[in-house]
Amino acid sequence: MRSRSMRIAQYMFRVDFEDGGPPRAVVDLSRVLQDRGHDVTLVTTETKDVPPGWMSPGEGPEILALPSPALPGSLYRRSQLAPVKDLLKRIDVLQMHGPWERSNAQFASLARAARVPYVVSLRGMLDDWCMTQGGLKKRLYLKLAGRKFLEGAAYVHCTADDELAQSGKWFPRGRGRVVPNLIDLAPYATLPGPEEAREAYPFLAEGHSLLFLSRIHVKKGIEHLIQAARLLIDSGRPVHVAVAGSGDDAYVSRLKKQVEQTGLSDQVHFLGHVGGSLKFSLYEAADVFVLPTSQENFGFVQFESMGCGTPVMTTNLVDTWREIVESGGGVAVDQDARAIAAGLEPILDSPETREVMGRRGREWVLEHLATDQIASRLEAMYTDAASGR
Repeated sequence: MRSRSMRIAQYMFRVDFEDGGPPRAVVDLSRVLQDRGHDVTLVTTETKDVPPGWMSPGEGPEILALPSPALPGSLYRRSQLAPVKDLLKRIDVLQMHGPWERSNAQFASLARAARVPYVVSLRGMLDDWCMTQGGLKKRLYLKLAGRKFLEGAAYVHCTADDELAQSGKWFPRGRGRVVPNLIDLAPYATLPGPEEAREAYPFLAEGHSLLFLSRIHVKKGIEHLIQAARLLIDSGRPVHVAVAGSGDDAYVSRLKKQVEQTGLSDQVHFLGHVGGSLKFSLYEAADVFVLPTSQENFGFVQFESMGCGTPVMTTNLVDTWREIVESGGGVAVDQDARAIAAGLEPILDSPETREVMGRRGREWVLEHLATDQIASRLEAMYTDAASGR
């Protein structure tokens, strides 16, 4: 049973898919909520990956495009926030994404003044690993403004129990609520097949193929995958590694240097950003999807791979690693090249194992992350926030 229609605003500072999973999550969330009969407004300063049709009134969620913040620290002038004040007069709940965007605190202040409840989705940014990166600056911000912002929320939204366990200590008087990220599973009903990717990338037909597809950032640990590929090749298992994504240029340069130094120039392929049907085809063409990351609160790409029927290897540093292992569609290992290689060997050596893992993973995603199911849980959170529960 669906909840009553609500007026919901989503604030994401930048809607640019090259920033990783959060902006994609917000687009999917806005689309699904609108399709379920809610009145959705997406507020952003960067509309790069807002679906083009949405920019026309009446063709999707309403888009409120704000100018770039005029003040230092990505803060808005008071005059720039006038459209937000008007928006708050006609919504039931506001959802913001991430604890570090300073403009979120401005939005929260306006929401409190307008007596509009707000929800904050952490996006993993208070996980233990994240808090070791620039930790002093983050702790200072939490003390000065961030904790008030979080504890003033109707709910602090986490996507896994492990995320709430790690993050809760930073907002002890706040209210955490766990709901998995919403994935629009409609594209997974009919997949394109692996042929499109194999035509675009002929190396996929040579030996085994390992896929990394995500934002390229130092936290993703791609260097461990490269080292594991060297170990697998030395053990007599020919592999190719596809690295799909864009991101930090300096890190990419270091990775390419590592590839050259380890003699893998013909086996490791940097594909750049891959999207559309080619992305789904690439998942299907890979033997195993590998995410050797230092931290993920949810990790959309893992569940995308499982939804495409491809086994997943991740690390036990991911907040959802238990769910992935229990699904039967993936394994989790230490963030270490030898552990990655050892974990991959039995999967690569057995087509039957890959088939079973792929099938189980896809079945789990379609059942446990069913779009209607997750949307209903999010709607319940919004309803509870609006009613002050």
